[in-house]
Parts: sequence; C-alpha cells; structure tokens
Amino acid sequence: MHIAEIESNGHKVIFMQYESDALPCAYEWVDGVICNGLFLHHTIERFANLKYIQLTSAGYDRVPMDYIKAHNIEIHNAHGVYSIPMAEFAICGVLQLYKQARFFQKNQAEHRWEKHRGLLELYGKTVCIVGCGSVGTECAKRFKAFGCNVVGVDLFPRQDENYNSMLELERLNEGLPKADILVLTIPLTDETHRFLNAEKFMLMKTGAVLVNISRGAVIDENALIEALNYRLGGAVLDVFDSEPLRENSPLWDTENVILTPHNSFIGDGNGERLCDLINNNIMKCQAKEGNKK
Repeated sequence: MHIAEIESNGHKVIFMQYESDALPCAYEWVDGVICNGLFLHHTIERFANLKYIQLTSAGYDRVPMDYIKAHNIEIHNAHGVYSIPMAEFAICGVLQLYKQARFFQKNQAEHRWEKHRGLLELYGKTVCIVGCGSVGTECAKRFKAFGCNVVGVDLFPRQDENYNSMLELERLNEGLPKADILVLTIPLTDETHRFLNAEKFMLMKTGAVLVNISRGAVIDENALIEALNYRLGGAVLDVFDSEPLRENSPLWDTENVILTPHNSFIGDGNGERLCDLINNNIMKCQAKEGNKK
C-alpha cells in the first residue's frame, strides 16, 4: 500500500502488520480503517469515531454489516482487484483436468512415454457461472474466448455481452443439467450458505467439473465428497468450509480434485490495482465531505 500517498492527502496512517495484534493507538483516535479481518479480533463498537472502512477483500462476510449500516459508516470492498487472477485460476484448473495434467506429470516423473486418448476440449462446452459480479464476468470473458457457451446465474440477471444468457438464481436448477462446467463466484450470505447440496449435485450432468473460488461454505462439503464418487468428473477447489482444510479430509487424496489453499486471488497485478482503488475511494470520500461543508 502507498502509505506516503495516503499521508500526502492529509491523513495520519498507523500500520499494523497483523490484525490480531493489540491496536497501536487509542480506538477513539481512528476514524478510518483499511483492513481485512480487523473486526474478527477487535469489536467494532470500540471504534467510537469510525466513519470509513476500506476492505482489502472482495467479500463482506468478515465485517458486522448490520452495525455498519445502522451507524452510517461508509464501506468499500476490493471490487475488481482480484478478479483477473481468480478467473485465470478457474481456467487453469479446468484445463488441468481436461488435459490430464496429473497423468502426464506422473509419467514425466517416472520417465514413462505414454499417450492419453481421453483429453477433452473446452470448445463447445457449456459453462454455468453462478455469481455474475466482477469475478464471474472475468471468468465469462475467458471461457467465451475458448468458444464455450457461457450461462450466467445471478440474483439480478441482466443483458451482458460476456454471457450467452443469464438466469435468475432461483432458476439455477434449470441450468445445472446442461452445464459441463459449474463455476461458483457467488458471495456467502444466509441464503447461499450450503446452497449447493446433495439435491443440486443430483441435477448435475455426469462428468461435470465444479470450480469453487467463492467461499467454501456455499457447498455442502459432505455432499460434494459423495458427488465426486458417483457423478462429478472433477473439482477445482480453492476454498473450504473450514480453513485450513482438516488433515483427514478425503478431498486431499481424491484423484479428480485439484486443491489449493485459498490461493486463487494471488496475482502480480494485485498491489497496483488495490492501491489505485484505495486512493480513488479515499479521494471520493474527501470530495463528498468537502461538498457537505
């Protein structure tokens, strides 16, 4: 983060390396925070003069939104910052499964020359993306570039050139039987908690691939483990109901699963995008405050 740039706009900045540490100043001193999980360790009620929150995460599930709204605290998320690396991750994971990367990696390690006749193409496949915000739309752009039929599913469907069509979330069951690839980029809310359950897995096409780069809790993990045995062709999983994933989870050793430790958002362009977003939001907030005076 460009602390000097923020300070040049008239702000005093105090940096905390770890959000679980003791606050290096009085709570009453703070009128704005740039954070991720700060309020998991420090109750928001202690920040008596808090007016502004800038999250470094895309999701709002780590902040007490009811309190924030009730106290008219301005809040921004990291909209768009991580969408590009996450979309690239989704494509990469599906291609690893489709092109049997694990098979060839094993053979290379064993110096074995053996062809595989079961490779799949992305071209012509139907991709269902649940959650058509910034991350979902970046995924849509890339899958469409491979010649896929991209169907979006969202609470607020719209016309968008990046999707071949878009359905209301309540019509997800119509899209599941047609999807070769199901990508979850939907935020975690009370309504989406474990919404992908055994019933929905039963509706999915045999051999379909699931990609989850949203939140682990949008999936019933036990139902997923069962579905990987009888229906799904594979899964690309970057997020889990409980993190770190427990050591005895069968997902670690499931052959058709690509598993990563909540890492899909990492990219070398994140820093610049985040700094630009933070500075732009602070400047807009300052302008609004100036207009009130």
